[in-house]
Amino acid sequence: MNKIAVLGAGAWGTTLSILLAETGNEVTLWAFEKEVAEEINQSRENKTFLQGFQLPENITAVNKIEETNSADIFFVVVPTQFLRSVCHKFKGIITQDKIIVSASKGIELNTQKLPLEILAEELNNNNLVALSGPNLSKEIAQGLPAATVVAAKDAALAKKVQEIIMLERFRVYTSSDPIGLELGGALKNVIAIAAGTAAGLNLGQNALAGLIIRGIAEISRLGQALGAQPQTFAGLSGLGDLITTCSSPLSRNHLVGVKIAQGKKLAQILKETQSVAEGVTTTKAALALAKKFNISLPVTEEIYKVLYEDKNPTTSITDLMSRSATSE
Repeated sequence: MNKIAVLGAGAWGTTLSILLAETGNEVTLWAFEKEVAEEINQSRENKTFLQGFQLPENITAVNKIEETNSADIFFVVVPTQFLRSVCHKFKGIITQDKIIVSASKGIELNTQKLPLEILAEELNNNNLVALSGPNLSKEIAQGLPAATVVAAKDAALAKKVQEIIMLERFRVYTSSDPIGLELGGALKNVIAIAAGTAAGLNLGQNALAGLIIRGIAEISRLGQALGAQPQTFAGLSGLGDLITTCSSPLSRNHLVGVKIAQGKKLAQILKETQSVAEGVTTTKAALALAKKFNISLPVTEEIYKVLYEDKNPTTSITDLMSRSATSE
């Protein structure tokens, strides 16, 4: 039995806690909101972010940072734009001997850095693993089968995390490419906004397939420029996650796109959304990162214009379709 702390009690953090508890670990779930921690302990349910699912008794929700200090392994499930500030809070708790597993999916806006880079900087820790895959929280909480990937430069570290969280219904693969895994997890959220917009405009399955494949082309171009392994983007954390997020109404980013198609503005959508849709900010960060490496991201550029420049999404579709002819 391992003592594990999960930082972040949103839908995905809560779902990971359930999985970790099912494998027999002692789990401490840290919630930023005190009322969420109290709610979980009293009702055994996270009614705020994952309503309708009972949490095992070996999960204890806390709000005080010091209540996580007995953990040996920390799963960090915090929106990327808040990750650095959360690291500041836990500097005295997450020491260099602890294992850190990042399940955050995004790119920091100001620095264009990925979650593992932020964790390494702020916590001076090299025991770092990334976790990403086609993992919709509600489906996994329901007990439906799923698969994911854990990636680390240290193969033994990835193997250890694989063993900690793998279940018969939750298959875990290892990878040596944390950069590719994190980029796939971040950038698929941007393409999912485009896919949700296409769905909202009733553009059909051909358009969806085109967006998914051209989306993975963009992700792969940027990923390889940053040193990622090309084959990563054909796997679960690349194309697998992209297909799921672009196709499912359970995806927050897909829902943002649907609302854009309905004529709603970004400010209104964000006001209506309780959970964070990482793709909204990642769109900005991805374009800034692409500019550094002189990489073209046409779909991402159009999503930026729709979100931040109030461009009509139908016009964006027309502009994408009428670009100069090229090879695949």
